Amino acid sequence: MTDALGEYIAALEPLARRLGLDYHGVDFELVPASLMTEIAVYGLPVRMPHWSFGVRYIHQLVRQSMGHSRIFEVMFPGNPCHAFLMDGNTLPENTLVAAHVLGHADFSRNNALFARFHEMAGSNIIEMAAAHARRIDRAIEEFGQQRVETVLDAALALESHVDVDRPLHREPYPAHAPERKAPAKDAFRERFERLPREAQPEPPPVPRQRLPVPPHPEWDLLWFIAQYAPDLEQWERDVFLAVRAESLYFYPVFACQIMNEGWASYWHARLLREADFLPQDLYLQAIKSHSDVVRPFAAGEQSALAVNPYHFGFTLWEHIVEKHGMERAREVCRDEDDFGFVRNYLDRELAEKMDLFTYQARSDGEVLVTSRDLDAVREAILAPKFNYGAPRIAIAEFRPDGTLVLSHDHAGDGRGLDVARANKVLEYVQRVWRRPVRLVTTGGLREPLELAA
Repeated sequence: MTDALGEYIAALEPLARRLGLDYHGVDFELVPASLMTEIAVYGLPVRMPHWSFGVRYIHQLVRQSMGHSRIFEVMFPGNPCHAFLMDGNTLPENTLVAAHVLGHADFSRNNALFARFHEMAGSNIIEMAAAHARRIDRAIEEFGQQRVETVLDAALALESHVDVDRPLHREPYPAHAPERKAPAKDAFRERFERLPREAQPEPPPVPRQRLPVPPHPEWDLLWFIAQYAPDLEQWERDVFLAVRAESLYFYPVFACQIMNEGWASYWHARLLREADFLPQDLYLQAIKSHSDVVRPFAAGEQSALAVNPYHFGFTLWEHIVEKHGMERAREVCRDEDDFGFVRNYLDRELAEKMDLFTYQARSDGEVLVTSRDLDAVREAILAPKFNYGAPRIAIAEFRPDGTLVLSHDHAGDGRGLDVARANKVLEYVQRVWRRPVRLVTTGGLREPLELAA
C-alpha cells in the first residue's frame, strides 16, 4: 500500500461513516496483475485445485489481451472484508476503487441475502476455502490425482445445482412419516367410552409408513449425492459438501450483481464528490475512470446487446434515491435481490431513457429488435440469473436397484438442454454414483427425451 493511497483510504472511511455507510472493517491489499487474475478466476485467494480453473485463467488472459476485460479490484465480504487492488492501477483509479469497495462492504453487511449466507458460513469464507483446499491436497497425496479429480469433476459440474432456500447444514430425510396423532376426545366420545361393554382386544400397532428417498423432488444435487450415493467414501462426500458450501457462498454475489455493483458505483461517485481532501487533478482523473466504468456501452459504439451491470445498477439507484429518498433506498438494499430490484424499480421512463429492448440474433448475423415491452425487457435481463444460470434439474427417484433418476423442469426454467453437455455431466455423475443415472427432459419438438449414463 503506497503512503498516498493509505492516507486517502484513511480519510475516505470516516467520510463514508458520516454519510451513513455501515460496514465491517476492510483489509486492503495491493497485488500484482498475475495474482489479481488468479484471484478473480478462482473466485477466492485460495481454492481447491482443479483443471477447470486453469482453463478459465487462460480464457481470462485472452480476454485481457484483446482489451475486453480489465480487473480493477476483487472484494470478499466478511468480518473483516478483504479487498485486493491492482498494483498497476494509477493512484486515482485505486482511490476510486477503494471508495467502490466501501460501497460493496456496506451492501454485503446490510443486504438480507448476504447476511443469511454469511451467517450460515460464519463470515469466514477465505479461511473455509483454504481448509477445503488443504483437505483436498491431503486426499490427492493419499488417493492419487486421478481419483480425486474424478470426484471434483462431478462436484464442480454440479456446482450450480444447489437449493439456495435450504440451510448450509442439512439433516438427512426422516426415514418414516410422522406418527398420526390420536383424534382429540370430545364430550360425546368420552361418554361413549364409558358405556358398559365387553373388553375389546387392543388393535395391533400400525407399522409406520417408510418414506421414499427423496420424499419430494430434490433440487440440491450436491447435497443429495453427498448424503445418499451408495458407494462414496467419506472423503468423497466431503468434497461434494465443500463444493456446495462454496457455491452457496457465491450465490448472493450472483443474485445481487446488478444491485451490488450499482450501489458501490453510486457510493464511490458520491464519496469522491464529497471528499474535499482529494487534489483536484486526482479527482478529475478518478471521475474519468468512473465515467468509463458506468457507461452503457463500449467507446465508439452506439448501443449494446448486453446490459452493463455497473451502468444499469447505478442508474436505478440514482432514480430510487431521487424519487423515493435515501431511507427507501436503504430498505431496498436490505430487502431485495436483482429479481425484485429490476421488476419493482425499472419503470417505463427508465427503460426508454436507457433505450432497452429485447432482440433476436439471426443466423446471418443480423440483429432484430423484437420488443420494447417493459415486462419483456425486465425478464430478458433476469433470465440468465434464474436458478444460478443453470437448467433446473431435480432428483426425482432413487430406484431400488440404485438407479438415479433426474428430471429437468423445462417448463419452469424456459430453457432447453444442450444435450452434448448434459450427457457429459451425466458421465461425471455416474462415475461417482456408480449406478445407472438417467435424465428425463424434452426434445426440440417438446417430445419426451431420456438421457442415460
